[in-house]
Amino acid sequence: MFKKRIENFKKLNEMQEIVLKACEIIKIALNNGNKILLCGNGGSASDCNHIAAEFISRFQKERISLPAISLSANNSIITAIANDYSFENIFSRQIEGLGNEGDILIAISTSGKSKNILKAIEQAKKQSLKVIFFTGKNKTNSNCELEINAPSDITYEIQEMHISIAHTICEIIEKEI
Repeated sequence: MFKKRIENFKKLNEMQEIVLKACEIIKIALNNGNKILLCGNGGSASDCNHIAAEFISRFQKERISLPAISLSANNSIITAIANDYSFENIFSRQIEGLGNEGDILIAISTSGKSKNILKAIEQAKKQSLKVIFFTGKNKTNSNCELEINAPSDITYEIQEMHISIAHTICEIIEKEI
């Protein structure tokens, strides 16, 4: 099992071009005064909170705070929307209220099938946000500017690769902003 996990991480080297493209999309948005919105469920929700914190606080060096909001973080908003509308709307409703043209949505779904994530992507596109979709092997969503497909079908492996890729993005953005 350990050998297979190491092999998966070696595959991340093959993703260098797509990671640099994600960094460019994010850098342009931040330089234009836009923000990053992040959404995910379960472990991916925790990753959203983690990555938003890296942008707002810092990753490795002192710098200005970068605008990022985890849409997975506010229990009151999530439960109100789930109660008043449906669980499928917990992220799209927040994007409707917080998203502006040119903002970035980082959507995370290991399966690529989460209805609330797909609805969030749809809402983001309606409002002219750029979408970066973190998902697993061979998952696709043609509505996105960029897909980052972790080369695995195993949930925990996908999550491990997602956080490694997200940390790499944070490091590059921090050096270039």
